[in-house]
Amino acid sequence: MLERARRAFSTGRSKPLAYRIRQLNNLRRFLVERQSEIAEAAKKDLNRSEVGIQLFETLGLESEIQLVIKNLKKWAAPRAVEKNLVTLSDTLYIQPEPLGVVLVIGAWNYPWAVTLFPLIGAIAAGNAAVVKPSEVCVHTSKVMEELLNAYLDKELYPVVTGGVQETQELLKQRFDHIVYTGNSMVGRIVMEAAAKHLTPVTLELGGKSPCYIDKDCDIPLACRRVTWGKFTNCGQTCIAPDYVLCEASIQDRVIDEMKKCIKEFYTDDPKSFLDYGRIINERHFRRILAMTEDSTVAVGGESDHTECYIAPTILRDVKAGSKVMQEEIFGPLLPIVPVSGLEGAIDFINQGEKSLVIYVFSTDKKLINRLIEETSSGAVLANDCLVHYSVSSLPFGGVGNSGMGCYHGKFSFDQLSHLRSCMVRPLKNEGMNSMRYPPHTPGKLGWARFFLVQAPDLALMGRVGALAVLVAVAGILINAYYDLFLVIYLRSISLLYRNMYYQDKILIK
Repeated sequence: MLERARRAFSTGRSKPLAYRIRQLNNLRRFLVERQSEIAEAAKKDLNRSEVGIQLFETLGLESEIQLVIKNLKKWAAPRAVEKNLVTLSDTLYIQPEPLGVVLVIGAWNYPWAVTLFPLIGAIAAGNAAVVKPSEVCVHTSKVMEELLNAYLDKELYPVVTGGVQETQELLKQRFDHIVYTGNSMVGRIVMEAAAKHLTPVTLELGGKSPCYIDKDCDIPLACRRVTWGKFTNCGQTCIAPDYVLCEASIQDRVIDEMKKCIKEFYTDDPKSFLDYGRIINERHFRRILAMTEDSTVAVGGESDHTECYIAPTILRDVKAGSKVMQEEIFGPLLPIVPVSGLEGAIDFINQGEKSLVIYVFSTDKKLINRLIEETSSGAVLANDCLVHYSVSSLPFGGVGNSGMGCYHGKFSFDQLSHLRSCMVRPLKNEGMNSMRYPPHTPGKLGWARFFLVQAPDLALMGRVGALAVLVAVAGILINAYYDLFLVIYLRSISLLYRNMYYQDKILIK
């Protein structure tokens, strides 16, 4: 498959913009026409409803495709750059060009979104792409393999299914870029394999994303949004709030408000509720339950291993050394860690690895800005959860242990393109080059210093020149039509005073 994809790419058929747009339209058509098969597979894998799969996966993909098609011509066009005195007569630009064959390794928690978002970027940038869906979502992987190639060029965009053995075999091959979504342990394996071929990688790895709730904010509203963000997809979201930091004085109120929200969202019986999911498999089910062993359950805690069901669960008075704080939870457990305030929260956050996102709920802009300035993470979202993922104008990606690189919208295009520097110089004006040729003298050094260090800012000069032209044109117009402007002005004053007189005779006196 890889060799076929490479041969197909070498023909150049993936490069024309019309071809890229046609493939993107075919992908959008697949999402619309095969919605029933997509939803049925998601129901079997994650117990997700048809509305849920559209709301959290396919709708965002359709929006992304629409954005890319609208802007692709502009993104793929040569990008002009600033010049200096030395390059004034040259043509300088950046030309985005395809990398080659991209490997996309998807994850199981949002199997369509995290697999097809990078594929959209790969197609838009003119690449070929080998798609490897997660084997954990058995039914979704099968649908992707059987139906996706009925809509896309099967040579340029093949789907490879299988487990660890197939993935390891793929990683032995040489690709031009690898996009992996998953955990940091496998991320290290992917990066090590890529390093053997000097292949660049984009890694989306997650981590323990903290959520600080300020005691002076609207606590009921904050708890409502945190509850939604945490228990969506049964907590199996890489950017879900992993734990809550708050002062001990508001812990009980936070728990009470979240308990109300759980009941409102999922009823008294989440197990039978249509929009509450299941843990993906028994291994993860046992892993998540083991995390609760040394913590106090404040809400929930029920489970059923026959269905891999774990109720929305809140843990109180959690310590840094608790089992639930040692790794990313990736399930419906929400630990609450009491801290002394903002300073305590910042210290706690900075003691751990850098997360994919930090959440903060506060009406104090200074507090929000301080948290942003004194911490590091892939993103910061104030007063909401998850929604930054849907904003295509923001790059989505991690830092440090939570990943590297980014995608979404134009960032996907740039990430999966080579931004090629192009400089076209006329074969003349040799006098300008004399200062670089031997013999090197103090005089030549002086000229070089002037052109490269002391030269005026051409961009600023251009802006000042444009402003001067506008002022000159305005002056010419005013001079030419002075009498007309004067008549209009006096007429306007006359009408104004007449109107004032009729409204209030006293005012005119």
